[in-house]
Amino acid sequence: MRWDSSRPVPWQRLVREWLIYVGIMAALLAIFFRNSGFVGALAGLLVSGPLYLLFGFVMAKLGYQRKSLKEMKTPRAAKTEPTDDVETSTERRPPAPTKRTSGGGNRPKSKPRKR
Repeated sequence: MRWDSSRPVPWQRLVREWLIYVGIMAALLAIFFRNSGFVGALAGLLVSGPLYLLFGFVMAKLGYQRKSLKEMKTPRAAKTEPTDDVETSTERRPPAPTKRTSGGGNRPKSKPRKR
């Protein structure tokens, strides 16, 4: 896609995601790096904020829109209901019986095992 300066940037979502990331990573770093350079790791986390927001800004202007967790969990809920009487279901149906499958009812009996 091409750069479009009129595309909106989801700043609130970007900041919220970064804050969640920083909170989780700060807790993990505090647990695992208590005795060594925790201040340096925390400074690295704080520097990642502007970088993440800049990258998100560029991607949004290029047209990238990531799905939210809600959209990924229920993709069918976002679709509109069909208005026709014709069934437009996306569910797969089993294939029609053929001469070879015979509908699944005429399976040959297994032979008893010889001892």
